[in-house]
Amino acid sequence: MNPLKALILGLVQGIAEFLPISSSGHLELGKALFGLEELPLLFDVILHGATLVVVVGIFKDRILAILKALWNYLFHRSTQPQKAKTKTQKKKDEAAAESLAYVVPILVATVVTAAIGFVIEAFLPWNGVKAVSIQFIITAAVLLATMWAKPGNRGPAQIGLGRALCVGFAQGMGVFSGISRSGMTIAASLFCGLSRATAGEFSFLLSIPAILGALVLTLKDLGEMAAMVSWGQLALAFFAALFSGWGALKVLLKVIKGGKLWVFAPYLLVAGLIGLILG
Repeated sequence: MNPLKALILGLVQGIAEFLPISSSGHLELGKALFGLEELPLLFDVILHGATLVVVVGIFKDRILAILKALWNYLFHRSTQPQKAKTKTQKKKDEAAAESLAYVVPILVATVVTAAIGFVIEAFLPWNGVKAVSIQFIITAAVLLATMWAKPGNRGPAQIGLGRALCVGFAQGMGVFSGISRSGMTIAASLFCGLSRATAGEFSFLLSIPAILGALVLTLKDLGEMAAMVSWGQLALAFFAALFSGWGALKVLLKVIKGGKLWVFAPYLLVAGLIGLILG
């Protein structure tokens, strides 16, 4: 590993994590190109941690609102008869209820993701350049299918158990390196009739426990990674992923709002075909 390779991998991670083109797949291809196939998974997860910082930064208002609403629900529920509420108070209560509505779907989807991820990693390992290339093509097909997804109007309160299970399953498929986690979860949300804004927000809120869980599970590889990557190179890759990821997420949110998720499909299709030919 050298600083240039660290910088490139960090930039690739930041851009590909949010654009629905699979950051893990691009990192795997990048490591193969640079002869870094033995680099521990912890390196990938730490770069995912940089993009986690981006998610928290951009969705901080919603995250704080969820935590506040959950705290009030658990510890500050009043048993006294309520007085007539003002319009301002009603709006605050409605906003709190909307944020609180995310909690159960996030928990359910995360459990489903963890279960599916465990099964895939234990019994269905499917890695390598050709495997990633095929997975790119599969992701492209899913993104193209969103062209026919009718715009929904369901918000957080309408996600429910069934839709949470569906989106959690889609996120679980993201364990495959070439399957885009964001692409699959946003597409699944759209197919389930969620509004575009809710689909994007739900997808990235779901990434928080997924990335934190992966970080905890891979910390055992810290010593092995330190032998291959210096702290300076790791910091360079981390901040490259952080800054490129911030820009990429801003772009993706605009794309989702415009209903143009499919625009990334041609790139993935071409990349997948090239990978199959050259891999």
